[in-house]
Amino acid sequence: MSKIAFIGLGNMGGPMAANLAKAGHEVHAFDLSEQALETAREQGCNVASSAADAATGADFVISMLPAGKHVESLYVTGDSPLFSVIGKETLVIDSSTIDADTARRVAAVGAENGIGFIDAPVSGGVGGAQAGTLTFIVGGSEAQFAQAQPILDVMGKNIFHAGESGAGQIAKVCNNMLLSILMAGTCEALNMGVKNGLDPAVLSDIMKQSSGGNWALNVYNPYPGVMENAPASKGYQGGFQVDLMYKDLGLAMDVSQLSASPVPMGSAARSLFTLHKANGNGGLDFSSLMQFYQDKDA
Repeated sequence: MSKIAFIGLGNMGGPMAANLAKAGHEVHAFDLSEQALETAREQGCNVASSAADAATGADFVISMLPAGKHVESLYVTGDSPLFSVIGKETLVIDSSTIDADTARRVAAVGAENGIGFIDAPVSGGVGGAQAGTLTFIVGGSEAQFAQAQPILDVMGKNIFHAGESGAGQIAKVCNNMLLSILMAGTCEALNMGVKNGLDPAVLSDIMKQSSGGNWALNVYNPYPGVMENAPASKGYQGGFQVDLMYKDLGLAMDVSQLSASPVPMGSAARSLFTLHKANGNGGLDFSSLMQFYQDKDA
């Protein structure tokens, strides 16, 4: 078993760290939230006093942070950058969703210090993090991918090697842009059906078994009461926040501009989520876009 530092214990990182501890790994966890640290302790993790404390002597360092600036600060530019603490045999697995340029830049600094760094953003939501069924999309060398895979297998079900550094991030924003389009379309269709007298659960079943079927309908229905364990049935709490989808769509737009890729549907979805966020819903699950169509935004 390995000694693993886990930095960032939010809705996704907390369950991921817990699964590693449950599998028998020695997990040293750190987060700025005392509540998150207490939960990690209850789930079998060793609580560290700082990120540097967690990472010292680790075989792997895993981070799950909000944005590229946090990742770069943690490893390179902060007061106690981890690249000055961790050993040359340590592999860094960053599962944050950030811009590809930052991922490549941090990986290059790691390489200069003899430290491996891969970008390994995830898909699958909080439910996937809790169940250990996440999808990991990895950017890095073949050797680094092979080194990371036994650890990723504990937290995920589908592990993909997308290419060299940064490739994981490109693939992730492509996926999340598509997800935003699917969620917006699902909300539109369900809202229209309900406004015309249909039962949302019946309409959902029809569309799931028809050509409109998609992930949002199958496991993440945005209409309250249709799917018991979906965030929509829990006041849109937990899950994947609107703020994070807004951030990811911004990254997708950056990628589209750099590559001159037309993204009219992605742009439309970003506009919808921008309006929904501006109406005070940034902390809700992204499926709460349903409220935008229902004219229930705050």
